[in-house]
Amino acid sequence: MNMIEEFLQYLRLELNYSELTVSAYRTDLLQWADFATGGDADGADPMSVTISDIRLWIASLARDSRISPRSIKRKSSALRAFFRYLMRRHGLKTNPMTGVTLPKPRRSLPVYVRPEETRSILDSEMPDDDFTCVRDHLILDLLYSTGMRCSELTGLLDAHVDTRKCELKVLGKRNKERVIPFGPALAAAIDSYRALRDSDPATRICQADASAPLMVRQNGEPLYRGLVYRVVHRMLSEGGAHAERLSPHVMRHSMATDMLNSGAPIAGVQQLLGHASLASTQVYTHVTYRDLKNNYQLAHPRAQINKGGHYGH
Repeated sequence: MNMIEEFLQYLRLELNYSELTVSAYRTDLLQWADFATGGDADGADPMSVTISDIRLWIASLARDSRISPRSIKRKSSALRAFFRYLMRRHGLKTNPMTGVTLPKPRRSLPVYVRPEETRSILDSEMPDDDFTCVRDHLILDLLYSTGMRCSELTGLLDAHVDTRKCELKVLGKRNKERVIPFGPALAAAIDSYRALRDSDPATRICQADASAPLMVRQNGEPLYRGLVYRVVHRMLSEGGAHAERLSPHVMRHSMATDMLNSGAPIAGVQQLLGHASLASTQVYTHVTYRDLKNNYQLAHPRAQINKGGHYGH
């Protein structure tokens, strides 16, 4: 096993990183190893890398117009963590990433769907005997009502959803569990979906199976990331949502933004989203402030006075 694979196994087994995160680390590290060896990633020698080597790699990334500053920062972070691991486990003397500075990428505000658009889509009429239609509607409702991640939805177990208590348990990043409450409307939607799911032998789950998923495909198999993305994109697109992106994570952004706009405490939203740091949640306050500022400029009489002392038209 080479050092990169050894490091990835360490992330997976000892730090409990998700497969998605480990996969991203693998892609970034193999890209670096491929550059460092001129195409022979398996022959990379991480123990002999210098700061100059790292700077050449970063410069090559910066010249690629397809790679954003944010992506360069992420790739560099993966490499920095890899060298820290080599220092602890393999006696690497210094981290060649030390002293390498990167321009700070401009932090973009989260993309979200307007609450009136989300409400219109979720309240729209649908056939209550069409399994795919009911399931797809529930996918969108779950993402928005709970703020869970796509990976948390695909991994959601039927046994972990209690519609009587109106709460569910998800397994988040680094295998951290958290309980999320939800409202009676979502509870009713889940009960209706379960009744329809279990009325068909093809989609019915075994209630005695503690590992059975809540959400399944028409063949009874669990959902996967690409399917959820396609469902969300189609429903938001057909529903007339005007967000720049239409994805499962946008529904998470929308939930957080709408809750803060409605006066929810930021610490409570942080707990619902499963953020380890309050800083991750604070980005949504910038969105709410932007809306507040826009509303003020549009509606407050004094905001409509131009520099000459006259009201604008």
